[in-house]
Amino acid sequence: MRKPAIAAAAALLLALHVTTPAGAAGVASTYGPASNPVLFVHGYSGSASNWNTMVGRFKNDGWPASHLDQWGYDSRQSNVTTAQQLATEVDRLLAATGASKVDVIAHSMGGLSSRHYAKNLGGDAKIEAWVSLGGPNHGTDTANGCFDASCAEMRAGSSFLTALNSGDETPGSPRYATWWSPCDTVINPDSSVALSGATNTRTACVSHNGLLSDATVYAQARDLINS
Repeated sequence: MRKPAIAAAAALLLALHVTTPAGAAGVASTYGPASNPVLFVHGYSGSASNWNTMVGRFKNDGWPASHLDQWGYDSRQSNVTTAQQLATEVDRLLAATGASKVDVIAHSMGGLSSRHYAKNLGGDAKIEAWVSLGGPNHGTDTANGCFDASCAEMRAGSSFLTALNSGDETPGSPRYATWWSPCDTVINPDSSVALSGATNTRTACVSHNGLLSDATVYAQARDLINS
């Protein structure tokens, strides 16, 4: 599929615990088991539970639980290590569901490991659609205050980001899309999120963690992966 020709610069990080209850009216006649399984990748200091609200909405809209993978990992380690673990999880999910491709929805730093997987570990052949919510794709100054391996990689100009963004920022056949908020104080600058070759969407005034539970962002991401 052709990737939308939209360029910009990129975005960010921290995913904390979200407890907003799930919502969204069911539209199972439009969505459901025929869709790809969805792999959710949380951000720095986050956990699989960050996705409870969004996963609840996907279930209401017809996706079976077997196709909704709230994956967890050690966010302190290098994003390169996480990408290798992600590759194993994608293969497990494909085998479990019998699907040929997955859709990836990542929050914050989760976008970096999944991009590394797509670019360097053959993930572009296994991902149909890739969604980044508030990703530090070109670095964020909030990463200057933490010192784990993953934090150093999120700093603007890091060797990890320089390599990740070299050449084509959206390689292969996946449909890439990002969402960024003008009220996200974790990703600085805001322009860090957008990627050349992706569909880049500005949201309403939503906080960094609010991207995980905002109903409009959910509906847009759902429709993107289901298109």
